[in-house]
Amino acid sequence: MSEIAASLAEHIATWPAEHVVVGVSDRSRNRWLATNSGTEVDRPFPLASVTKALFSLAVLVAIEEGSVSLDEPAGPPGSTVRHLLSHASGLGPDLADDGGLRTVARPGVRRLYSNAGFVVLGRLLTERTGIDHRQYFRESVVEPLGLTDTILHGSPAAEATSTVPDLLLVANELLEPTLIHPSTLATATSAQFGELAGVLPGFGRQVPNPWGLGFELRGGKDPHWTAAENSPGTFGHFGRSGTMFWVDPVAGIGLVALTDQPFGPWAADAWPAVSHWVLGAHESNGP
Repeated sequence: MSEIAASLAEHIATWPAEHVVVGVSDRSRNRWLATNSGTEVDRPFPLASVTKALFSLAVLVAIEEGSVSLDEPAGPPGSTVRHLLSHASGLGPDLADDGGLRTVARPGVRRLYSNAGFVVLGRLLTERTGIDHRQYFRESVVEPLGLTDTILHGSPAAEATSTVPDLLLVANELLEPTLIHPSTLATATSAQFGELAGVLPGFGRQVPNPWGLGFELRGGKDPHWTAAENSPGTFGHFGRSGTMFWVDPVAGIGLVALTDQPFGPWAADAWPAVSHWVLGAHESNGP
């Protein structure tokens, strides 16, 4: 283990999780990898809502292929694919008990974090491509990127499993895109309906609460799960299962942290701290 990776392992040793794997990669695909005691680097973890960011890549591929249009109607009346991807459709957090849509606001007026919106996207992708959304995800994202341990088991909102090595490949893709055109990625990582306010789960109401196409944007949010030193253009996602990843295009690095300790106050403290440490170590030493 390199000196920097060893220092990173010491940094995460205090996290209240039985299993932790953390990885950092830069544009040149240099890597640091660290685990806590007894955890294998390639251990798979349930991703929870980090699934949304991965599935968004499949939707973006479908948009470039012409199977889906970003501004076509989808979801409740007045909503589009763009609204669904950016949590601006007006849908509530989850579908109704009968699987129908539960609308709590007009599209484009509030940032309402919605698992239901991604279920709708999965249904739309299946309908338009004639391929089950799980298979389409595998064919459009997993196989082209060479991901060996990433599986979408069900809902595109929260039911994927993956590993740190796989997610570092995704981070590299988001630093230097090959699946989609750079202009598509630029759109996906810029604020959609950027003036909207809303609650960032776990961190309270944010005004504004910018979001991209499936990716949460740091912007000027405070408090936030990344570090104050992360650039405003940093994007990524975190999951209730205790998982997170971000890509900072200014620093040119991506960070992945997967744990088996559900998100809570510990993560709200630990994740910004490790992000701060990683940014400083990268600037001083480089991977």
